[in-house]
Amino acid sequence: MSEIARLNLQDDFTVDELWILQHKAYRLEAELIGFRDIPPLLETRDMLRRSREIFYGCLSSDGDLLGAVAVEEELPGKLTITRMMIDPEHFRKGIASRLLYYVFEHYKGMEQFIVSTGKLNEPAVSLYSKHGFVPAGVEEVAPGVELIEFHRIGKR
Repeated sequence: MSEIARLNLQDDFTVDELWILQHKAYRLEAELIGFRDIPPLLETRDMLRRSREIFYGCLSSDGDLLGAVAVEEELPGKLTITRMMIDPEHFRKGIASRLLYYVFEHYKGMEQFIVSTGKLNEPAVSLYSKHGFVPAGVEEVAPGVELIEFHRIGKR
C-alpha cells in the first residue's frame, strides 16, 4: 500500500527523486501536446528546491516516489494545482486520483480549485473532468499549443 506525504524540498534525495519524476512525466506530456518547452522540463534541481509550491508525494511501501502533486494558494480561498506528475510505470493505477482526493481533503476550506493542462493531453483532461473540474478558458501559449484551465468549486 502507498501513502501520501508532504515532500521536504530541503532534502537532497527528495529533490533528486522529484526532479527525475518530473522529467519522466512531463516529457510524455510534451510529446502529447507537441511542445517541448513545458516549464517543469526547463527547471533545474535548485529551481525546484526554491519553489514556493507545496509538494505531496505518493510513496510506495518501499519509499519509491510513484507520483506527486504541487499546490499553491495564489489568491485567498483559491488553490492552484500547479503540477501533477505520475511515474509512467505506474499510470492507470489511480495515483493521480488519490493525490487529488488528498488535496481536496487537506484543503477542504478552499472556495475554488484551479488546474491547467495542455488541451491535447487527453488523459489529464479526462482526469480533471472526472473529478468535477469544468473548463474555464483556453489560452494559446505557443503557436498551436493551447492550455485549458479548469475550475472546481470547493466548500459550499
